Amino acid sequence: MQEANFWDDNNAAQKVIEKCNGLKVWTVPYHGLKQRFNNVVELLPEIDESTDGEFFFQLISELNAVDKELSELEVRRMLSGELDNKNCFLSINAGAGGTEACDWAGMLSRMYQRWAAKRDWKVETLDVVDGDVAGIKSITLKLSGPFAYGFCKAERGVHRLVRISPFDSNARRHTSFASVDVTPEIDDDIQIEIRPEHIRVDTYRASGAGGQHVNKTDSAVRMTHILSGIVVSCQSERSQIQNRETCLKMLRAKLYEKELMERESKIKDMAGEKKKIEWGSQIRNYVFQPYTLVKDMRTKYEVGNIDAVMDGELDDFINAYLKEFG
Repeated sequence: MQEANFWDDNNAAQKVIEKCNGLKVWTVPYHGLKQRFNNVVELLPEIDESTDGEFFFQLISELNAVDKELSELEVRRMLSGELDNKNCFLSINAGAGGTEACDWAGMLSRMYQRWAAKRDWKVETLDVVDGDVAGIKSITLKLSGPFAYGFCKAERGVHRLVRISPFDSNARRHTSFASVDVTPEIDDDIQIEIRPEHIRVDTYRASGAGGQHVNKTDSAVRMTHILSGIVVSCQSERSQIQNRETCLKMLRAKLYEKELMERESKIKDMAGEKKKIEWGSQIRNYVFQPYTLVKDMRTKYEVGNIDAVMDGELDDFINAYLKEFG
């Protein structure tokens, strides 16, 4: 990057900068933690000579902070997949169960948006279909942040809710399901051919916020890839053309991810890989009554504070998944 002719080829220069930034994501935190640890080590001899209890607890607090950040860095080291560092699209679909399932899908959407906010990620709502009475039937979010796909892929699967339904006048306990799908956002330089005759495009009137323009034009777009059956939709933009471009981007991402997963599956089969997480499997239970418990069925990690989980405290679940399956 210090060479005089570095900027002669702008595209090549950008790729070098991107690679450099990718390395700094690892080296800068590592050297910072190493320096903080060494600082504590140098101050340890002073504890014997000091009667200052507060100074001792400050050192212990700093060691605990370094240990926590080191654990987070170790988890992130597991995100070495080709797509782990990408932004992603996270889709939630309510399962069977009517209003109760739609309300559960809405609760999950709120949970993920709060989790993303804690990480200072950008969240965009690309498409949403409201429930008939409450909640949502489906929603697609775009999450933009460091290793968004790498972390979010741990959430792919079916999420099960058990609670006394607020929509049941007899106060009976209900079980509801919602599925979560996660797709990475791929770069424009990755070529995925989508032939026009292989897609079907439907337009419809968008719902939700957007003013009179949304209500008077068929600006929302639903795109179906006929060969794979993959369906994407977008209504976040005012223009049908913009929504069509977003749909194409999501479709390209899903097809590319599908190709990668098929390739990885073949490699794992050849290597005798035993750990398989099927897309349609139930991955986590959320129990509100008669007791409170959130339990991941893959890692067996569980917590009793369900309110904290629904407020976005998901890191421990995701870290447990990455340590076992990452």
